Amino acid sequence: MDLKVRNIPFSPPDITDAEIEEVVKAMKSGWITTGPRTKEFERKIAEYIGVNKAVCLNSATSAMEMTLRILGIGAGDEVITSAYTYTASASVIDHVGAKIILVDTAPDSFEMDYEQLSNAITEKTKAIIPVDLAGKMCNYDEIYRIVENKKKLFKANNERQELFNRVIVLADAAHAFGAKRNSLRCGQVADFTCFSFHAVKNLTTAEGGAVVWRNDLRLDDEELYKQFMLYSLHGQSKDALAKTRKGAWEYDIVYPAYKCNMTDIAAGFGLRQLDRYDEMLKRRKQIIKMYDNGLRPLGIMSLKHFGDDFDSSGHLYLARIPKIDEIKRNEIIIKMAEAGIACNVHYKPLPMFMAYKNLGFDIKNYPNAFNMYKNEITLPLHTLLSNDDIEYIIECFKDQRGVN
Repeated sequence: MDLKVRNIPFSPPDITDAEIEEVVKAMKSGWITTGPRTKEFERKIAEYIGVNKAVCLNSATSAMEMTLRILGIGAGDEVITSAYTYTASASVIDHVGAKIILVDTAPDSFEMDYEQLSNAITEKTKAIIPVDLAGKMCNYDEIYRIVENKKKLFKANNERQELFNRVIVLADAAHAFGAKRNSLRCGQVADFTCFSFHAVKNLTTAEGGAVVWRNDLRLDDEELYKQFMLYSLHGQSKDALAKTRKGAWEYDIVYPAYKCNMTDIAAGFGLRQLDRYDEMLKRRKQIIKMYDNGLRPLGIMSLKHFGDDFDSSGHLYLARIPKIDEIKRNEIIIKMAEAGIACNVHYKPLPMFMAYKNLGFDIKNYPNAFNMYKNEITLPLHTLLSNDDIEYIIECFKDQRGVN
């Protein structure tokens, strides 16, 4: 094939005229902040997942933080997450004043070591934040088994926590919108599930996120939804849409809260992305199969995205080259860039960053996470790639690592 240098970006947004026209309509409507399109997007997300309610916010980070706050998790509490994730999974724990507990991955796995997870649960543990890395849902059956086994340790701080009477499972599903496990969609399994619609995600609103919760938790959906509205808009008792009713200017501030609402411009963008989403997922699956067929016979290891009982959203293609170190891995990324192919690494474990070192974390205590990181390269995976692009990437990848 023609190996002339190309320009293949890592993860550009897939935007059509439908999204552009919807954003223009929103702007021309005069309603550009939280309004009718945001409410429609929430309804459509809930319908797509199969839950009663969805809340749209300005990021998955806000969605996780607001959920922790609404659950009353804060100072004196502990929240467990993976050492192998993006900082948002852990930073939200620090934001609410709780203690971050990081768990290593299992050997040769991107998921938390579940035995270590079990051992990390104490009387102070209020929540676990599993990470659906690259779009593949974690083993929630095992997570819930652990939570139930540790139920006697749980001490509720408020009525909402008493409803659970156990550690709460809050999924960081930033990558996993549309994923499935055991015939259930991501959003139907964890107690709360938070999604990202950032520019590099499968479904994008430029910036944005959402939170959903299971239907079977005995929660008052309307009351909980109102809590999210209050927390995300300064604790104001009426949003801007409600205040447009004639003479309905007056409102109360019931809590000195936060500002993380989604706009109608973003929601309009998301509505038209959602119309196309199933087709985009199909294309991602095709691309992953092409990568797998081209690279696995060469001994390159990759995350398994599809199986008998699970379907990933196919957000990232995580490739691992055996027996190389960080230096060699970085050299390969540079060589791929010289061939016009933008690659990435997902992720540098949190204990390797200054912020987490300053909190007392040491990568030496997370050897499995480090071993996953040191030889990992994330290849481009997006719906603007042609089959010819994929073949070019595979050939360049083989060439750069000296595979014949």
